[in-house]
Amino acid sequence: MVFVIPPKVHLLDLIGPIHIFYEAREMGVPMELHFVSLDGSTEVESSAGLSFCEVVTFHPFDLSKDDFVFVPGLDLGLLSNPSFFRANNLFLNWLYEQYQSGATICSVCTGAFLLAEAQILNGKKCTTHWKYLSLFRERYPGAELLENRLFVVEDRLYTSAGVSSGIDLALFILEHKFSLKLAADVAKEVVVYFRRGELDPQLNIYLQYRNHLENRIHQVQEFLVNNLAHPLNLEELAEKVHMSPRNLTRLFKKTTGITIGKYQNQLRLEQAASLLGAGQKVELVAQACGFSGANQLRELLKRETGALPSDFFPCK
Repeated sequence: MVFVIPPKVHLLDLIGPIHIFYEAREMGVPMELHFVSLDGSTEVESSAGLSFCEVVTFHPFDLSKDDFVFVPGLDLGLLSNPSFFRANNLFLNWLYEQYQSGATICSVCTGAFLLAEAQILNGKKCTTHWKYLSLFRERYPGAELLENRLFVVEDRLYTSAGVSSGIDLALFILEHKFSLKLAADVAKEVVVYFRRGELDPQLNIYLQYRNHLENRIHQVQEFLVNNLAHPLNLEELAEKVHMSPRNLTRLFKKTTGITIGKYQNQLRLEQAASLLGAGQKVELVAQACGFSGANQLRELLKRETGALPSDFFPCK
């Protein structure tokens, strides 16, 4: 994972995603974090005046399909100065070459301007901060700019709207590169229970109903997440948190707003949709997710989402 630190970088655009991947690494994910400057400088000052030291040059990095490059936003004054791009032409060429070599390129906020200058957004869907949509569209008519989107993913290009959406994007990458569970664990660790998605603000069930401080309910939720195929046994759950079944039922509903059974069903449907999307057979998915059979899975999908299992099958 290579993080670009441009001059006058916006701190949260950079630090937010870095911390998400740092937490993933702390949880055992084999991941290296590298920090590079645009011009070989070893010290870079942010837009807020805080400086980063011991930054290295981008030249030695020759990336491939397993690598990611994050380009955060920076001060608009630099992006409005043509000489800034001319002075960093070598970096722009390097960024283009990494994309051509198979690396995934990500931008946060006005970082999308650097991707566009590197000629890798031509004909691609993308987004940037809402304040700069008109300027971006005027400068880069070849890019297919999307408005009112937290982030956009197309062909190994991930562009996000800015600031906290970079955190959403980082969690999205963890979910798709590793697992839903890892993304949920990292989100919980950094107390980001409301993780937003690519197309709309819909909440992932692994993170939804977790914006509370009731540790006993968190323990129950963790058990349900990790035991999807396990039949719901209210007495067993209550015993784990030293409560009576009746009190647990009441506290769970009061804390989350839904019943334990409904929460478990939503967890199972989320996992079922993921497995169906990976091409798994309906019968095996139903068994893995704890449903009584394929018919129950079909009925719940239809009732809760209006979809059938075939709607989740991967496109050929």
